[in-house]
Amino acid sequence: MSFDNRSIFEEEHKVFRDNFRRFCEEEVKPYQEKWIEQGIVDREIWEKAGENGFLAPKVDEEYGGLGLADFRYNQIMIEELAYVGESGFALSLHNDVIAPYISAYATDEQKQRWLPGICSGEIILAIAMTEPDTGSDLQAIKSRLEDKGDHYILNGSKTYISNGIISDLVIVAAKAPEGVTLVCVPRGAEGFNRGRNLKKMGMKSQDTAELFFENVVVPKTDVLGVPGQGFIYLMQKLAEERLVCAVGAIASSVYAFNETLKYVKERTAFGKPIGKFQNTRFRMAEMKTEITIGQVFIDNLVTKLNDGKLTPDEASMAKWWCTDLLNRVVDSGVQFHGGAGYMMEYPIARAYVDARITPIFAGTNEIMKEIIGRSLGL
Repeated sequence: MSFDNRSIFEEEHKVFRDNFRRFCEEEVKPYQEKWIEQGIVDREIWEKAGENGFLAPKVDEEYGGLGLADFRYNQIMIEELAYVGESGFALSLHNDVIAPYISAYATDEQKQRWLPGICSGEIILAIAMTEPDTGSDLQAIKSRLEDKGDHYILNGSKTYISNGIISDLVIVAAKAPEGVTLVCVPRGAEGFNRGRNLKKMGMKSQDTAELFFENVVVPKTDVLGVPGQGFIYLMQKLAEERLVCAVGAIASSVYAFNETLKYVKERTAFGKPIGKFQNTRFRMAEMKTEITIGQVFIDNLVTKLNDGKLTPDEASMAKWWCTDLLNRVVDSGVQFHGGAGYMMEYPIARAYVDARITPIFAGTNEIMKEIIGRSLGL
């Protein structure tokens, strides 16, 4: 069942969707099982995405981007990857979460140094905020930057870092004398070591790692923005990151719904398809309705983001509600698949385990409710 016929998109977006959908069919789907088995996607997919203009499309053309300052293009890529059940190729993390920090806060020299590679796939990005004892509390980070005049010395560790193994440039949040500061640490920096590729419940082809920094020399030319302003920068970008999560959650709900709809039409019990039983029909009707409502809400917020009017509480509402919906949809999908739903060969089983992280990352849903509640003056 298609959820694509929405008024938010114009003809050029439909052409872009067709091109990216073809890319997913030809360059992503054939390799999904391989990536899952090896616990990481191949670098080639990043290079192919760069060749096709699918990396950091918002970046100005002078730096190798497309200059498409329209989040609807990013939305399309998030959706199409979800529609093929791909959770390991962290395109959106690179495009929508991390690259905007470089575009917004980097100097001209830094942009010239990093953005062309970010757009071509030669530089894969990661961002390191979470520490073993901090979770969502970014002000409590313990990683330290010691000021040595023309450089800092970075010490500390990070955990649960997406793209932790494959990344070439990591934005690290650490405490400098001025306060929380963002610095960029390249692959191969002396004293920068990666731990193991962590074994997760789901998203098994998306490499997630521990990162360790022991007396890493960080030149002042690799500081992102103004020292001490890192916490403010993170807060300014978190609303968009949470909308990104919500876009992915709704798209993944569509994928899980369609896999379930296909199954309940084909699977028979007591002489008829299980979709013909009232309990199945009613729950499928409920899911279709809730996904449609969520999609309208998300499309409205994407328009607000493009207009510069997205608020933190709206992004928090979207992140909480849509990821909660996704987990209810995949749970129903597994139930309707019966024993087959517990088998990883069925897409719904993979969707189920992939979905469980979504109420946790980018700020837990409990934090989302705190933000919403505080916006009410409570």
